[in-house]
Amino acid sequence: MTLVFPAQDPVTLAVAGTANRFPLHRIYCVGRNYNEHVVEMGGVAGREPPFFFSKPNDAAVGNGVFPYPPMSKDVHHEVELVVALGPGLSIFGYAVGLDFTRRDLQAEAKKLGRAWDTSKAFDFSAPMSPITPRSDVMKKGAITLDVNGTRRQTGDIAAMIWGVDEIIAELGRYFILKPGDVIFTGTPAGVSAVQKGDRLHAAIEGVGTFDVTVT
Repeated sequence: MTLVFPAQDPVTLAVAGTANRFPLHRIYCVGRNYNEHVVEMGGVAGREPPFFFSKPNDAAVGNGVFPYPPMSKDVHHEVELVVALGPGLSIFGYAVGLDFTRRDLQAEAKKLGRAWDTSKAFDFSAPMSPITPRSDVMKKGAITLDVNGTRRQTGDIAAMIWGVDEIIAELGRYFILKPGDVIFTGTPAGVSAVQKGDRLHAAIEGVGTFDVTVT
């Protein structure tokens, strides 16, 4: 086989404590999976079926730098537990992720009944820490985000409306899941705007921490 031009390099993520790399396939995301966040976004608390959206795999960045995107003046942080799937679709490990959102573009898309791609699936919109290998189904653990030393988001994995195992099962009804897929599992309340120069410190108990600078 001869390619008509060179293929892009594969996207890989660091694996904590090793020199190995995790081959990233797809990035799936779960919307509104913490009731307090549902309420702050204008919704009604409850246990409705989860809904999903995705980001391109090259939206993942692990260098701790988030370039402020064009075409938006209201970009929000959303700290999330990320589940990484390995061979046999077992849980390979977990990472600390940030689902950045162009909130102004998202609000416009909602108003017009349009897709969220421009608000969610833009370049560099999915920073992730190195993956911490662990195969259990995480059911609890504090999750927090500080901006410039001030706490903005705080919650616990136990408060997720849909748990890790339920998310994987439900997502598998809609997509052919493969090793290398990662799933952002939703964010607790407290999302708010970032500005250039902001320093973000995200932490998830039992997974690790992740520092990101907005440039």
